[in-house]
Amino acid sequence: MHGVWRDGNRFELLAESSCFLPVMFTAIEEARRSILIELYLMESGHLATALIDALCRAAERGVAVALMLDAYGAMGLGGEDRRRLEQAGVALRLFNPLGLRSLTRNLTRDHRKLVVIDGRVAFTGGFGAVDEFIEAWYEVAVRIEGPVIADWVRLFSRLWDSPLTRGAGETAMVRHLQLELRPHEDYHGMRGRVVWGQGYRYQAIRHSLYGRVSSAQRRIWLCTPYFVPTRSLRRRLARASRRGVDVRLLLPGRDHDHPWVRYAGQRFYRRLLRAGVRIFEFQPSFIHAKFSLVDQWSSLGSCNFDHWSLHWNLEANQEVDDARFASEVAALFERNFAASREINHREWVRRPRWQRFKEWIFGSFDAWLTRLR
Repeated sequence: MHGVWRDGNRFELLAESSCFLPVMFTAIEEARRSILIELYLMESGHLATALIDALCRAAERGVAVALMLDAYGAMGLGGEDRRRLEQAGVALRLFNPLGLRSLTRNLTRDHRKLVVIDGRVAFTGGFGAVDEFIEAWYEVAVRIEGPVIADWVRLFSRLWDSPLTRGAGETAMVRHLQLELRPHEDYHGMRGRVVWGQGYRYQAIRHSLYGRVSSAQRRIWLCTPYFVPTRSLRRRLARASRRGVDVRLLLPGRDHDHPWVRYAGQRFYRRLLRAGVRIFEFQPSFIHAKFSLVDQWSSLGSCNFDHWSLHWNLEANQEVDDARFASEVAALFERNFAASREINHREWVRRPRWQRFKEWIFGSFDAWLTRLR
């Protein structure tokens, strides 16, 4: 599902945790009425402690704080940290605790990332509250102001009230939050919409991306940490490249938190390269960011280009249709392309047999999982 396109927003691209974490923490410290946070990953550590400290201080000064975590993604959050939150008055709820009654239901996870302060400013991207985001992983976020925040709050509220979400927080506490939606009528006004996925094989994010790729005129630049694309997306990328569109993929290099996913995706390199798609593997660190640029349309958020995200997870992205914002995203891509190793087609077809074997074994495993789902 997706929201409607809304004018009068302002979007600020925040590349790397050194940019978005200080801005996000400042917004939390300045909150006066409400803080909504939705995360997949939160594990006890330095970053989680800093976040908990900030949320506890906010609750103690009278701010209504609602923290919603995925029950599986938050398994690393220790009991002492949870007690600190609850004792300070932070409303903590967990989405879809693991159970034995419906094993299939366990597959659906809340993979969204969202911070909303006072109904006035919001942040989304691929971030989480784990220490890897401090320095080890490359991530990108976007700061949001304007009418689209109402759609983000509505999306949060639906899941907070969901029967799949459990916890001590009052289900009604986020229904009537006061919003400060000030459309930017000046030069800063930008057009955007929220697009999301409900799991269970319905993903508006996928349909939106497919449509943009199929109609692209000039460029298709995609960044994802987990590139195990559907056959439909692979075909669309190859067709776009053959008709002269500049198609590039920015993917992780050797530094990867799930190397088997990288090998599973590499089995698609040969055909994509043969079609003219350019593939860049990022070298400085593990690139966990998820952002796309098609002509002047941009999409940033939680969704990866793998079967799990596109078919099962609850995901959400911020789409922006604005030439100025697109130029910033393009500049970010260019910087990251320069820090990457481009895969050469001739070299790739001569890759070692051991590399081919890993692609085959992990690709077969991924195919089996796909059929199982």
